[in-house]
Amino acid sequence: MSDIEIAQKAKMKSIIHLAKESYGIPHEHLDPYGHYKAKLSLEYIDKLSHDTQDGKLILVTAISPTPAGEGKTTTTVGLGDAMNRLGKKTIICLREPSLGPCFGLKGGAAGGGYAQVVPMEDINLHFTGDFHAIGAAHNLLAALIDNHIYHGNALGIDARRIKWKRVMDMNDRALREITVGQGGAANGYLREDGFDIVVASEVMAILCLATNRVDLKERLGRIIVAYKSDKTTPIYASDLKAHGAMAALLKDALKPNIVQTLENNIAIVHGGPFANIAHGCNSVMATTTALKLADYVVTEAGFGADLGAEKFLNIKCRSAKLSPSAVVLVATIRALKYHGGIEKDHLNQENLEALEAGFANLERHLHNIKVHYGLPAVVCINHFTFDTDAETKLLTDKCKSLGVECFISKHWAQGGKGAEELAMAVSKIADTRMPEFNYLYDIKLPLWEKIETIATKIYGAGGITASATVRDEIARLQEKYGDLPICMAKTQMSFSTDPSLRGAPSGHTVEISKVKLENGAGFIVAIAGDMMTMPGLPKLPTAERIDIDDAGVITGLF
Repeated sequence: MSDIEIAQKAKMKSIIHLAKESYGIPHEHLDPYGHYKAKLSLEYIDKLSHDTQDGKLILVTAISPTPAGEGKTTTTVGLGDAMNRLGKKTIICLREPSLGPCFGLKGGAAGGGYAQVVPMEDINLHFTGDFHAIGAAHNLLAALIDNHIYHGNALGIDARRIKWKRVMDMNDRALREITVGQGGAANGYLREDGFDIVVASEVMAILCLATNRVDLKERLGRIIVAYKSDKTTPIYASDLKAHGAMAALLKDALKPNIVQTLENNIAIVHGGPFANIAHGCNSVMATTTALKLADYVVTEAGFGADLGAEKFLNIKCRSAKLSPSAVVLVATIRALKYHGGIEKDHLNQENLEALEAGFANLERHLHNIKVHYGLPAVVCINHFTFDTDAETKLLTDKCKSLGVECFISKHWAQGGKGAEELAMAVSKIADTRMPEFNYLYDIKLPLWEKIETIATKIYGAGGITASATVRDEIARLQEKYGDLPICMAKTQMSFSTDPSLRGAPSGHTVEISKVKLENGAGFIVAIAGDMMTMPGLPKLPTAERIDIDDAGVITGLF
């Protein structure tokens, strides 16, 4: 069966009863969205924060993504189910899927096979409306900027220096660069503008890093939307008196969403910034709430460990004072063969030479996790039926030579049962060490050196470069915002800025093409190479095969 067919046959429990049965959450602290999804009240979360100790945090990350797929979300779900099967009270925390990749190339993000969160269609489509609320709050601010200029521009906004685009949760390349205000003076000031995807919005980052309503509103007020004509005086969202209304639109979106796995274990799915253009982690409120409810929390960070894990550790953990106990590095034999030079159409054929060559990618990520962050890691090979015994042996032997445990996990086909060996190893690590790690860089390091550290230590680059204009902008930001962490925007497909360079390229130069301050989120975005914050649809988008029948049954989602 397809993923959606498996999900539609799931025997889900009422989420209100499941939350009470599993974690004692009173029904009055849950806002149900139908029978199988609900939001948890902020008042209950606040009470938990004072009364309960934290559980152990486990991070699931992966090798560099390939068209063959790695199954990071699937592994997170399978590992969480496996730990619960072993009697270890565990909650998984995931990001919400974006409609962009859902209708584009990547598909949905609710797991796969028998390791999924459900209701799958709801989670992948509109869910509880969080992304719509984020888009509305973001676009309200955009409308207020143009409205302020139209009505006299008392703040002296330089229309050439507006930094706030509009957003929508869809891949639409035609909206990357647009002109607004056409049709005469009644329609506003004629200027260039554009759209980003919702998951790249600073409002998304703010919602995912906010710790309560007060923090949310303060962060929204700190957003810098434009500059005055002197080029240096910022205009804040609070100057436009926008942050109160924006926070009101996000009133419910701030509450974490509770759903369940196919095995009826609680999952919190909340927030969804991309890791190639944003910080790639689910919300701080979701993670910290799960840590109060469960003994173990399994969470993922987007794309490969060079992006998602780096930002999880250096941005999210630094901001929220979190510390993981263990890391799971996910790979597939097919993906490693791709990194070894084999094209997608031939990945189901045994090829030990390509597997050995592609192992360099896994080795680089593993080195970064263990050496630069000081974190213990295990390797999870997400099993495919095409994997041969010889390939499996080669991979486990190579991992053993590096002193790391490697587990062939079959959660996609068997659910939690197929990941029990992995679960035992991970929980043993979490139970036998203090949850501590090393940040990659000192926060007091100059911005240029932070960017250089990420590029040279994590990406294996020989150095970084930037135009005189970008260098000047970094120097300007250094004066007032030098203590902020860096959020790198880079292709997820390679350690370099060239998506065609597979494996573990070294000595390359990372060009920083643009930097921008996200003052409300609390980081500096450094765009490496040619990165788009509004993706486009592929030649054959997934949307073409998604359908709904007369009975209301959705097909084609995966």
